[in-house]
Amino acid sequence: DKVDLDSRRDAFCGKISVCNNLYQYGIPFTDTTLHTYSIYSKELVEDINKFAGICRVVNGLRHCRIGQIGTRPLGFNTCRCSEKLLQKYGITVVPADLSEVIFAAQKIADNDPEYLEKAKAIADYAKVPEAYVEKMPLVAKFAVAVERWRKANDCDALAIQCWDSLEQNYGCAACVAMSMLGDKLVPCACETDIAGAVSMYALTLASGRSSALMDWNNNFAEDRQKCVCTHCGNFPREFVGNSDLKLAPLGVLGRTLGKVHTFGAVCAKVSGGDFTYFRISTDDAKGCIKAYLGEGLITDDPYGMDGCIAVTQVPELQKLMKHICKNGFEHHVAACRGKAQEILRDAIENYLGWDLYVHE
Repeated sequence: DKVDLDSRRDAFCGKISVCNNLYQYGIPFTDTTLHTYSIYSKELVEDINKFAGICRVVNGLRHCRIGQIGTRPLGFNTCRCSEKLLQKYGITVVPADLSEVIFAAQKIADNDPEYLEKAKAIADYAKVPEAYVEKMPLVAKFAVAVERWRKANDCDALAIQCWDSLEQNYGCAACVAMSMLGDKLVPCACETDIAGAVSMYALTLASGRSSALMDWNNNFAEDRQKCVCTHCGNFPREFVGNSDLKLAPLGVLGRTLGKVHTFGAVCAKVSGGDFTYFRISTDDAKGCIKAYLGEGLITDDPYGMDGCIAVTQVPELQKLMKHICKNGFEHHVAACRGKAQEILRDAIENYLGWDLYVHE
C-alpha cells in the first residue's frame, strides 16, 4: 500500500529482470505460481514445497544408485535397458549375481538378531497362513540378505530377479521383502526392470510416498477409460489402505513350480484414490531417455484376480496406450498415490532434459 519513493518496492519488475538474466546465462529455473505475492502467503509455502520436490527429483536422480540383483527373466526383452544412457545422467547401476544374495541368506543363523527381528516384522506386516508358517525362515532370511546387500552398496532402489531362479534354487518368493522395502521408501522393481526402478524412485522423490511397479494388464470389460493394473504381489502397504495384507504363494508360478516353493507374495486389493503414473525408457536407437507421465484414479471396482490388484481409470486411456505402443515403451509402469505430475514434469523437462510425454 505504500508507494511513495522511500517505501515502494519493484519486485514485479525486478523478477522479470532476474528471469531475463537467468535465461541469458542458460540457467534453468522454476517460476512461481503467481508473478508476485506476499512472503507470508500460503501460495509461497506451496511453491516452496513444490520446488523442494523438484530439487529432490533432480538431485536424487543425478546421483542415484540402482541395485541390480540378478538378471532379467528369459524372454523379458521388455526389461532391457542401457546402463550407458543412464550413467550419462548420473544414474549408476550396481550389479550382483542372485547367487550372492541367496548364499548370504543361507548363511544367516537361526539366532541372528536381525533375522529374528525381520521375522517378527513380516508377521506384523501381513497375515501368514498357518500352512506356510514353516516357510517364514526362508522369507525372512532372504529379506535380511537383500537389505544388507543394499546398505553395503549404498543403493537407493533395487531391481530384483524375482522369478524363477529364486523359487527353484532357494525356495520362496521375493515379493514381501520388496514390499517392505518399498514401504520404507526404497523402491524395488520386479523382473530386474532397472528403468522401472528408476521410474519408481523418481515418483518416491517427487511425492515423498512409496511407489509400486505394475503391469498395464487387462481391459475392464468394455470401459475404455479403465485398465486393470496388477503384479504378482509386491505393492507396499500404503497402496492397500485399511485392507489387510496377506501372504500367499505366487499364482502362475505356484502351478508350475509348486506352491510350497513360491510362498511370499503379497495379496491385496488396492484402495481407491488419486494416483500418478510414470515410466522412463532408454532408447538406444535415438540415444536418449524418454518418458511418459500422467495422473488418474484407482477405483473401488471389485476384481477377482490374485496378487496386488488396482483397477485404474485414466482419461483418454486409448490415446495413452497408442503412445505407449507406438513409441516402444515397456509393459511395466511405476505408480504412487496422490498427485505428483506437476513436480515430475518440471524436474524432467526443465532440468534433466528428457523426452517427456505428459498425458492429459
